[in-house]
Amino acid sequence: MITWEDFKKVDMRVGTVLNAEDFPEAKKQAYKLEIDFGPLGIKKTSAQITKLYKKEDLVNKQVIAVVNFPPKQIANFVSEVLVLGVVGKENEVILLELDKKADNGLRIA
Repeated sequence: MITWEDFKKVDMRVGTVLNAEDFPEAKKQAYKLEIDFGPLGIKKTSAQITKLYKKEDLVNKQVIAVVNFPPKQIANFVSEVLVLGVVGKENEVILLELDKKADNGLRIA
């Protein structure tokens, strides 16, 4: 089990996808995403969400991501945040979504 103090260390924020492109260099199918986190700036990530999402459907979509992990090198790309989703059958990832629009950069509590 983790403590409440452990949970508070995980910085989850809402952001809006600005750009999505193919990431052919990744070992597993993925997109490169640029996400606007408001006051935190624009961050890049790699997301294995190609089974359920088209690139054009991701642009302007709000997502939730952990923004305080250290950067991770994936092939020739540095991923700065971890977009959160539910892992379904056959490792299909369903993104966590808001039911109302929120300001970019707001913290998830």
